[in-house]
Amino acid sequence: MIRVLIADDQALLRAGFRLILRDEPDIDVVAEAEDGALAVDMAARLAPDVVLMDIRMPVLDGLEATRRISAAAPIDPNAVRPRVIILTTFDLDEYVYDALRAGAAGFVLKDAPPDQLIGAIHAVAAGDALIAPSITRRLIAEFAARPDPAAAPPPGMADLTPRELEVLRLVATGRSNAEIADTLVVSGTTVKSHVARILMKLEVRDRVQAVVLAYESGLVRPGA
Repeated sequence: MIRVLIADDQALLRAGFRLILRDEPDIDVVAEAEDGALAVDMAARLAPDVVLMDIRMPVLDGLEATRRISAAAPIDPNAVRPRVIILTTFDLDEYVYDALRAGAAGFVLKDAPPDQLIGAIHAVAAGDALIAPSITRRLIAEFAARPDPAAAPPPGMADLTPRELEVLRLVATGRSNAEIADTLVVSGTTVKSHVARILMKLEVRDRVQAVVLAYESGLVRPGA
C-alpha cells in the first residue's frame, strides 16, 4: 500500500486529489496538510511514502517544506524517507529548479489527467523520479540548465564510464529507461544497472538529482 500525504492550502484541491485517489486499491491518503510546516510535521510523524506538495502555502512554503522533508532522517529507522511530488502550474515554472535542488522526486501539473497523477505516485513510490511529460524537456532546459562556469565538475563525474556518460545525457533530456534502451539497443535491465551505478558514483538520491548535476556540470546544454 502506498501511503500519501496531500499538502495544499486550498481545501477544494485537497478534496479533489483525495477523490481521485480514493478508488485506487493500492493508494491510501493518510493525511492532509494546509501549510508547509504541518506537512513537515506530518511527514515526520506518519512517514508517508509520497507527499503531494503545493509550492505556495502559508507558514512555510512548499520549497522549504520539501527541503526539510528530504533532509530529515525518519523517526523510525526502518522507515523510508518520504518522496515529494511537486504540484505545479506553468505560472510557477520559476520554482521548478529550486524544487529540484530541494530534493523533489517528481513534478505533476495541477491540471494533469488523473491517470498521470496516479502514475506519478506509483513511479515515485517505486524509487523512480518523474517530471510531467508536458514540461520535462522545456523545464529541464530552462531551469536545470544553469551551470556555473567556475564550478568544478562533481567528483563522481570523472568516474563515469563513456557508456554511463551517454546514459546520463539521455536521462538529462527526459528519456525514460525504456526509451534509453531503445536508443542504445540494450535491455531495460542493462539501463537500470547503468542508472544505479551513475547514482552511486555521483552520490545522489535519484535521477532528478543526477539531471541537475548533468546540467550544472555542463555535460548537457539547453537544446542539445
